[in-house]
Amino acid sequence: MKIKTVEKTYEEVMALPRGEHRPPRRPSFLLRTAVRLASIPDLTATHFSYTCRGMEKVGSQPCLILMNHSSFLDLMIVSKIFYPKPFGIVCTGDGFVGKEGLMRALGCIPTRKFVSDITLIRDMEEMLKKRKASILMYPEASYSFDGTATPLPRKMGILLKKLDVPVVSIITRGAFARDPLYNCLQKRKVNVSAEVRCLLTREEIQSKSVRELDALLDETFTFDNFAWQRENGIEIREPFRADGLERILYRCPHCGAEGETEGRGTALTCRRCGKRWELTPLGSLEAEDGETEFAHIPHWYAWERAQVRRELEEGTYALETDVTIGMLVDFKAVYIVGRGHLSHTAEGFRLTGCGGSLNYTQGPLACYGLYADYYWYELGDVICIGNHDALYYCFPESGIPVAKARLAAEELYKLKKRRGTQAAVHG
Repeated sequence: MKIKTVEKTYEEVMALPRGEHRPPRRPSFLLRTAVRLASIPDLTATHFSYTCRGMEKVGSQPCLILMNHSSFLDLMIVSKIFYPKPFGIVCTGDGFVGKEGLMRALGCIPTRKFVSDITLIRDMEEMLKKRKASILMYPEASYSFDGTATPLPRKMGILLKKLDVPVVSIITRGAFARDPLYNCLQKRKVNVSAEVRCLLTREEIQSKSVRELDALLDETFTFDNFAWQRENGIEIREPFRADGLERILYRCPHCGAEGETEGRGTALTCRRCGKRWELTPLGSLEAEDGETEFAHIPHWYAWERAQVRRELEEGTYALETDVTIGMLVDFKAVYIVGRGHLSHTAEGFRLTGCGGSLNYTQGPLACYGLYADYYWYELGDVICIGNHDALYYCFPESGIPVAKARLAAEELYKLKKRRGTQAAVHG
């Protein structure tokens, strides 16, 4: 999938009108039907099936649908499960570029990932209460990198209490294994299933504290797709299954080099030390020679997280890269404004460029996570920062691992929050 891009100067983009807020529309029945029909080939190819638990408690009333985010197949799955019931979709604003009318007719509600958005809550309330349609939301906000759950925003329970509708969870099995984000959009032959259940009734939401609701969501969105694959004997024999694996396994545990691993075919190799790991059909790693440091991919990724956390605590973490800069200020295009430099330290992000006109900073407590993506709209790996005025899509020119930036943003947020809490207690 591609996205419309237009070259403009930074000054021209900043001078563009931002557009007025538009309330959400009830999803068109004809478009819902078109999506349902278009989903049939992919769902048939994956032998999709699902089970339901407690859905009689929801009945016909609008609800909030919370789903783990694995691949583009997710939307097709929800269409299959809920058709012909109407549901709106909370989605990132870049999905509206060049097709705003179509997206709004589908009931989509635009938002900016990892940017506080009070307007979004009002739009969700309007869809539920006035348009009498359910809402699909991916609480993780981003695709899973390593097949495990990404951090959820804190105090989601406040949102649940404010919306005051039943909450339905959808947890998929096989969607990640079929099309993991790192694998360059190459689909594998894997069956897909889902578990649908009424997670909370209105009465249960009001009877629980925000902390209890957050804990329940954390428990629900705890999964490990690689462990599921191995435990269920799901073999993936495609000869490209390791392509792009360096996007998540960017640091060699044998020699410690960063950015020197390469996933190709069925193996991951470190160019620095030459060590090679085979990605087995069951999704485990096996060293060709010597010790297999991490057979389980999420364990390797967790080790990388620990290394980033150590760098932050020791004050040695720093990301520096030249970037090509795209900007999003409306739904007409992503505006390519030129080249610049992105730095990330314990003080947060700083983006400069465009002949000195651009100088944007973003502190470490701006958000609990980071919008980083692989092969974004076929343009390249990306790090996205920004605010309500503009989003900046930074495409690194040095091949730095965007996964490390995401890990660092998450760990830095936790570190700063913890230190802030400790200071408040001792103050």
